[in-house]
Amino acid sequence: MAKRGGFPGGMMPGNMNNLMKQAQKMQRQMEENQKALEEKEFTAAAGGGAVEVIVSGKKEVLKVKLAEEVVDPDDIEMLEDLIVAATNEALRKMEEASAAVMSKLTGGLGGMGGGFPF
Repeated sequence: MAKRGGFPGGMMPGNMNNLMKQAQKMQRQMEENQKALEEKEFTAAAGGGAVEVIVSGKKEVLKVKLAEEVVDPDDIEMLEDLIVAATNEALRKMEEASAAVMSKLTGGLGGMGGGFPF
């Protein structure tokens, strides 16, 4: 009579234990890399350097620098557009750095960086 349930041959528990250890190690590395990324700053400029935005790895705007000549009371819309462009570029740089770290950590496993399917 065949035995139901469990792991045949006693092979899987050891493999599962190793898999869990690897997953825990990867999780620690991910947390360490995330913390390191959060401490970094990412800078981008728009309008030929007239607007510069610095964001943190936590996706927070830390600083906005404006060149005097870009502050035109008759063209506030242009200034707003430049701030948005510089901010989006700085955030894109931060996301690229984050994706690069995750890809290196997961060895290019694709979507597994967001969680395991079990």
